[in-house]
Amino acid sequence: MAKSKEKKESLENPSVLAFEAKLILSDAMMHSGNWEDREDSSKWKAVKVEEIRARGTISNRMDEETLNDASKLEQKIEEETKKPNPLLYDKASLPFDNDTLKVNFTLRVLGNIKKPTACNNAIYEEKLAGVVTEYIKDNGFKELAKRYAHNIANGRFLWRNRISAESVEVRVKINDEILTFDAYDIGMKNFTNSNDALNKLANEIKKGLSDTTEKEFVFIEVEAFAKIGKGQQVYPSQKMNMETKKGEKSKFLFKLNEGKTNEIAGMHSQKIGNALRTIDDWHSQSDRVGPIAIEPYGSVTSRGIAYRTSNDNFYKLLDNWMKEDIAPNKEEQHYLMAVLIRGGVFS
Repeated sequence: MAKSKEKKESLENPSVLAFEAKLILSDAMMHSGNWEDREDSSKWKAVKVEEIRARGTISNRMDEETLNDASKLEQKIEEETKKPNPLLYDKASLPFDNDTLKVNFTLRVLGNIKKPTACNNAIYEEKLAGVVTEYIKDNGFKELAKRYAHNIANGRFLWRNRISAESVEVRVKINDEILTFDAYDIGMKNFTNSNDALNKLANEIKKGLSDTTEKEFVFIEVEAFAKIGKGQQVYPSQKMNMETKKGEKSKFLFKLNEGKTNEIAGMHSQKIGNALRTIDDWHSQSDRVGPIAIEPYGSVTSRGIAYRTSNDNFYKLLDNWMKEDIAPNKEEQHYLMAVLIRGGVFS
């Protein structure tokens, strides 16, 4: 017992620890066309981002004193209406002769998860490799691969472009085989669907994650069609704009080949990746909020909430496993491995 205690006390966290992401995504391109032309790639054209100038209306909340006095409120609105409120922003839409958005990207799935890209503590690295090997032996990557496959097949990566679409079809090309999915047939709130195409996609992802040679990988091409209606607005990724002064451009949309003749609206690989790794329904509030993206603290920036801040965050679970030999339950082991697949600096 004394030796075991000494071993635990001697295992210190490395000051440098980093893992390469294992789901390597391209940015996504956006094209417009018609639903009946899904088989004819020559009929699809690039979605363009246009700059919009408009005059904004008054919509901000007034102070309580003004809100409670009808005459003051009327006077305030009249004063504000006389002031120009110019708006300048980017917008993207389908042409009025096209009813469908096409989004396509590629994915490489890598393996050798037990080996960090950087670690300055050899004892820790060896112990971590053992922990990952133990997980692979007991579980493999079947569960994680199934969940990633769901989020490809259900078109979660389309984000707002998926909402209220009449039809959504996802096509996945692996080698020379094309798997086709009706996205609305695959659940967004759970990962219980099963069919031959979905199982085949999951098995390919599992194959990539299971590789130990650092030489092999699985390459996947994804193409999604969302029938949203002629002339309807579509939603590329939005660039972060830290400061906007009145009268200046307030919204910048992401474009591939910006400034060139083949400029095209697109979605960031980070946004696609966030959708694919939205598989964490093992957190304590999953019954209420559903699956969230894999993050060390379960943070969801759009809600301003972190769902893993106590004993179920990545670092706490990993320390218990590594330093105390307290293995998490199976679900939390899935979560830990998914964080390593996500990659990042964990120093």
